[in-house]
Amino acid sequence: MKITNVRLGRISVPLRTPFKTALRSVSSAEDVIVEIHTDCGAVGYGEAPPTGAITGDTTGAILGAIQDHIAKTILGRDVDEFEPLLQSVQKCIVGNSSAKAAVDMALWDLYGQLYKLPVYKLLGGGRKQIVTDITISVNDPDTMAADARKAVARGYDCLKMKVGVNPELDVARLAAVRDAVGKDIVIRIDANQAWTPKQAVKLLNRMQEQGLDIELVEQPVAAHDFAGLKYVTERSYVPVLADEAVFSPENAMTILQMGAADLINIKLMKCGGIYNALKIASAAQVFGVECMIGCMLEAKISVNAAVHLACAKNIITRVDLDGPVLCSEDPILGGAVFDEKHITVSDAPGLGIRGIDPAYLTYLS
Repeated sequence: MKITNVRLGRISVPLRTPFKTALRSVSSAEDVIVEIHTDCGAVGYGEAPPTGAITGDTTGAILGAIQDHIAKTILGRDVDEFEPLLQSVQKCIVGNSSAKAAVDMALWDLYGQLYKLPVYKLLGGGRKQIVTDITISVNDPDTMAADARKAVARGYDCLKMKVGVNPELDVARLAAVRDAVGKDIVIRIDANQAWTPKQAVKLLNRMQEQGLDIELVEQPVAAHDFAGLKYVTERSYVPVLADEAVFSPENAMTILQMGAADLINIKLMKCGGIYNALKIASAAQVFGVECMIGCMLEAKISVNAAVHLACAKNIITRVDLDGPVLCSEDPILGGAVFDEKHITVSDAPGLGIRGIDPAYLTYLS
């Protein structure tokens, strides 16, 4: 199975409601699609969202990295030389983690097709179904409470609340949500780097003292501030999840060795794909630190790849893979089934993607 062509495209999928965080606000998923074609007719699919505010990867950067560097590295090579291929993707260009992730997952897709196994089985997985939270965008307290009630009515029992825009409102936001949904719903929060370390400790401890019962806080401080992250972890009543701080296995090891976070968030778009995500999961397992599997604002192809990883690794105990259910439509044929909070992995070979509705896809090469 030799690689003969790397074809790129773009999809645009509208969201149910605008997605608002401390860093950005968007109304649709606008992602780059990767198709890796082979001489036997098999096609591997990948996807990368432009999330410049977090990864630094814009649409143009993703396309350029793949066209000018990654594609040239893999064209003409046999899928069966699998690890050297994956290593070449990581080494051929500095940074560009989202572009690498899209190609990495497409290669895993092909490898699974070659050996007629779903990727989660290749990775040793036994779980068939996982349960995700759903994200509630940052807004005024009444709007967030109303959005939380709607999510609970749809069957969600774990809500991830975006906070950090006007931090003085954050306690009021969460108090309104807790009052709206009751005590049995799990609430986790994501500050997207919005707070200073001292501010984070003050806010988090006030939340717990008021009985808001927050499960965890995701990336309360700036991504590069490992010392600040450790400061919050040591002083907060709320467990701390490192997210934007973890762009590589090396980042994960530093945080684990420092004891700078209670949990690690694995996102394929930050670490460059499944190849590096496996290293992060293994390191976390050595340190006995549980992981969350997360996603950016992504459509189903890339989130589907994360589902396969989550179904394979027991160290991943929390799931934040709600990208497809935030979309108002699903143009992807095949792959995992997203039934609100329940996600069921596909047993089809590879990642199980059969194609993309052409009404949503514009080819660029």
